[in-house]
Amino acid sequence: MPARDFFHSVMRIGPVQIGTHRDRHGTTKHAAVCSNDGCGWSADYTSQSAAQLAARTHRCRVARRPPPWTSRSGSP
Repeated sequence: MPARDFFHSVMRIGPVQIGTHRDRHGTTKHAAVCSNDGCGWSADYTSQSAAQLAARTHRCRVARRPPPWTSRSGSP
């Protein structure tokens, strides 16, 4: 039988999404996933408050590119 991809109580804190689901043993888990392209960070927690804390303290290692008008090449 295929696993169900069913999340409920989904919330977003910055780039991190938190969703509640049941694992294969029927235990309620809270997944925190960073939605930035190239980051790839995710983790499962047993309490929602732990997932929220991880979401608030998560720092992406993906460097954001500066806007093109902030280029320092050439003279003004």
